[in-house]
Amino acid sequence: MKFDSWYLTDVGRRRETNQDSCLINRELGLFIVADGMGGHSGGEVASAMAVETVEEMMLQPDAMKKSPRELLQLAYEEASRRIFDKAATERPELAGMGTTMVMAHVRGKHLYVGNVGDSRCYLFKKPYLYQITEDHSLINEQLRAGVMTEEQVMQFVGRNVITRSVGYERDVYPDIIEREISPGEIFLMCSDGLSGLVSDQRISEILNQNTPDKAVKACVEQALANGGDDNVTVMLLHFHE
Repeated sequence: MKFDSWYLTDVGRRRETNQDSCLINRELGLFIVADGMGGHSGGEVASAMAVETVEEMMLQPDAMKKSPRELLQLAYEEASRRIFDKAATERPELAGMGTTMVMAHVRGKHLYVGNVGDSRCYLFKKPYLYQITEDHSLINEQLRAGVMTEEQVMQFVGRNVITRSVGYERDVYPDIIEREISPGEIFLMCSDGLSGLVSDQRISEILNQNTPDKAVKACVEQALANGGDDNVTVMLLHFHE
């Protein structure tokens, strides 16, 4: 299965630094978006460490002998341990740092998606958009429990609180999703700098109205137009024959 890939990241309009990190490694079939959290540059350090650790794990000689699910699980576990230990033993001023991380790994005709936190992966099959990851966030827990409605989301005080991250605790439990790829499918991964400011309906409209390469820029521009309150990263994979 052939595919094209694009990404764009922007610091946004209200932040001084970009704590998002991302990776495209076509040879490994590895694609990552990580959104760091933590003061004193902790978020920037955590997201960069997470991305670097996963790529390092994938480059090990025996990596591709493991099943994709096992490989993603081990990569998340190692990234979380390294981030936690760095704050605990080397950089105490970074205590509490962590990062979301959504990743996609292409293996043959299958795509394996790992997720921790509230960065997202969407599937776009023209003309419909589907969120295939589930947010590990306080607001999503409230929605699932029926405590609030979709209409109340924007007024929710803790809407940026995540309930699972890489590195905040030493152990982490990622969600891992497997999907057989079909030609024409588009997978969009993003930090909440996009999904928190641009509705799924609007993202779907952008994908329907633009070619994949232009859709990435259009998504970022829409997030900035809607206030640009956070760093924003958008990555897109387009599969074809």
